[in-house]
Amino acid sequence: MSRSLTDLFSLTGKVALVTGGYGHLGIAISLGLAEAGANVYVLGRSEEKFKEAFSEHGDLSLSFAYCDISDTKSVAAAFEQVQQEQGRVDVLVNNAFYSKGQQPEQLTDEEWAYGIDGNLNSVYRCIREVIPYLKQNGGRIINVSSMYGMVSPDFSIYDESPAFLNPPHYGAAKAGVLQLTRYFACYLGKYNITVNAVTPGPFPSEQVQENEVFVEQLKKKNPLGRIGKPDDLKGAFVYLASDASAFMTGQNMVLDGGWTAW
Repeated sequence: MSRSLTDLFSLTGKVALVTGGYGHLGIAISLGLAEAGANVYVLGRSEEKFKEAFSEHGDLSLSFAYCDISDTKSVAAAFEQVQQEQGRVDVLVNNAFYSKGQQPEQLTDEEWAYGIDGNLNSVYRCIREVIPYLKQNGGRIINVSSMYGMVSPDFSIYDESPAFLNPPHYGAAKAGVLQLTRYFACYLGKYNITVNAVTPGPFPSEQVQENEVFVEQLKKKNPLGRIGKPDDLKGAFVYLASDASAFMTGQNMVLDGGWTAW
């Protein structure tokens, strides 16, 4: 029997986990899932930042769970906590990351390893630890990549703003996230678990946006002539978390204003 469009996109009764869910993009992701009806757990290391981010959204089901994505035991404990409290886990959004080091010719071995760990290894940890819970009822894994996991930076954009140059280990790790997405989509398909990625384009933080020269360079590069707003991501994550995307797996949704179309 055919289902209504509203029903297909509804997340009512679903439990969603969002790592880094109180960050620049994470807030919009978390709010979008909650507005669609999900019980959202924002996973991070600071309950204070969680409260600051969602203080005006008491009408939505948003909860905090401590999780350090660099530590397997912490990830496992957070997932177990949610399972104990809700009796299920339906959606995992791998949004959090960490990195250090920037200059392509000067990254130390330690900086390189740290950036790969924070952008790629951490995603694998979370996927590995959530699988037993998603196997129970099927579910959704949504990985967050980057346009720089698909294309190289346009280095001319950074001539006047070298402080914002995107480092090589970030893009290499985000490209790896896309391959993890394809791999686990095929590996987990038989359990009715879909695995997809969302690739944001230029979504500079509020702090970065204070540099008007740099932001203007981003706008000129982009076919739509503007930078991304966090709310531009909401629809994609609701779609991938919902039954509307039930036959979609192993794919990459690119929300970049046309950046990678040049």
